[in-house]
Amino acid sequence: MMVLPRYRFNGLLILCLAATHSCHGAVQSCMDKHQVVGVLRQMEKFLKGQEMRFTEGLRIMKSKLATLQNSVSKLPQADQSAAPTTCPTLEAPVHGRKFGSKYAVGHEVHFSCSQGYHLVGTGTRVCQDNGSWSGASTVCKDVSECVSNPCQNGGTCVEGVNQYKCTCPQNWSGSHCQHQTQTAPPEWSVMNDPAFSRRPRCAKVDRAQHCSCDAGFHMSGTAENTICQDVNECEVYRLDQGGKLCIHECVNVPGSYHCSCPSGYKLLPDGRSCEDVDECLSQQHNCSRGTTCINTGGTFQCVDPECPRAHGNVSYVKTSPLQCERNPCPVDSRACHLAPKTVSFHYLSLPSNLKTPATLFRMATATAPGRTGPDSLRFGIVGGNARGTFVMQRSDRQTGELLLVQQLQGPLDVSVDVDMSEYSERTFQAKHVAKVHVLVSPYSF
Repeated sequence: MMVLPRYRFNGLLILCLAATHSCHGAVQSCMDKHQVVGVLRQMEKFLKGQEMRFTEGLRIMKSKLATLQNSVSKLPQADQSAAPTTCPTLEAPVHGRKFGSKYAVGHEVHFSCSQGYHLVGTGTRVCQDNGSWSGASTVCKDVSECVSNPCQNGGTCVEGVNQYKCTCPQNWSGSHCQHQTQTAPPEWSVMNDPAFSRRPRCAKVDRAQHCSCDAGFHMSGTAENTICQDVNECEVYRLDQGGKLCIHECVNVPGSYHCSCPSGYKLLPDGRSCEDVDECLSQQHNCSRGTTCINTGGTFQCVDPECPRAHGNVSYVKTSPLQCERNPCPVDSRACHLAPKTVSFHYLSLPSNLKTPATLFRMATATAPGRTGPDSLRFGIVGGNARGTFVMQRSDRQTGELLLVQQLQGPLDVSVDVDMSEYSERTFQAKHVAKVHVLVSPYSF
C-alpha cells in the first residue's frame, strides 16, 4: 500500500495526494473522489475561519488606533507661538512713513508723520518673543495749533499757516493773552521807577504786532502803550507762601533778585544760604595779647576768664587760658579736698531756636598711666543763670552729657556750671567743674 505524505497546517491534518498513484486488486490504495472532496471542504472551512479571525483582528486594531488618536487629540497642544520667528506685517500709517522691513523677533519698525501731522501712538515697535508687536498702533493726526488751547483768559485762537495768533479780550494782552492790562498794577509789580521799566520787544507777524518782555518783567499798560515792568520775585514768592527764596533777606533787582546775609556772615555758593564767618580762625579779630578769641554767630568775643578767688586753704593757678587747677591742699584740710580740683571754661555758639534736645557738652575722666581711675562718677548742674534750660545726664560709665532741653531765641548769653565727682569704693576722691557759656545768635542759621 502506498503511504501518502502528511502535513500539519495550523493544527489540521491534510492528506496530500500524489500527483500519480496506482490502485491494485481489491485493496483500494488511494482516496476516492468523495474523500478528496471532503478534504477540500475542510480546507475551505479552515481558510474561511482564518479569514474571519484576520478580519476581526484587523477591526480590533483599527478600533484601538482610533481610540489612541482620540486620546492624543485631547492632550494640551504645545504652544506653537512660544517661539515664533516673525510678527504680523505692519503697514505705514496714513500721512506717514514706515522704516524697517524685517518682522523677525527682536527687529524694530519705526514710524514718522508727514509735515502738518503729528504721531499718536508708538513711534518705535519691537517684534516680541510672543509674536506680537510692542507698543500701541500708530496714526498720524492733523496738526492744529489751536487744539492745545494756547490762548488764556478767554482769548480766541485763530489758525494760520504753521502758526496761530490769539485775539485777546479787553484788559488782556500778550501772545497768549497772559498779561492783564488793568490800570491798577499787581502787588508784585515795581512801578514808578525808571530803573525797573523796559520797553517791550515787538515784531509784526501777519500784519499783527506781537510784543514780549524780557525774563523778570511783565507787560503792563494798554495795547497802544505797553511797557515792561519788573517782577518783584521776593514779593511774589512771599505772597505764594511757598517758602523763602533766601535764608536771610531777599533783594529785588531789575529783572531778577539776589540774597544778602547779615554782617559777619557770608553767602554760600547756592546763592541763598548764609554761613558765619569765623573771625578767630581767619585772624580778623582785634583781641589783645593775653585774651582768647571766641567765635560767635556774626561776631566774636575776647575772653580772659579768672580763676576762683582764694579762700581759706583753697587757691587756684591758671594752667592754660581756659583752665585753672587747685593748688595742693594741706593734709588736714577737708574743705580744700572737697573744693573743685579743676575749673575749666567753655564757650559754645548756637543759632536761635536750635531743635531740642541737643547735646552741647561732654565730661569724662582721664587717668594717668599706671594708676587706677575712679570706679564711679557722679554728674550734676551746680550753677548758672538758666535753670530748667539744661539737663546733665550720664551717657556711659565714664561720660556725662549736657543737654539743651528748651529752645533759646537770641541774641542771648546764658551760663551753666556742671560738675563731675569721682568716687573710689564709695569714697569721694575729687571734683571737677566746667563753666559753660552759651552764646545764642539772633539768627537761626
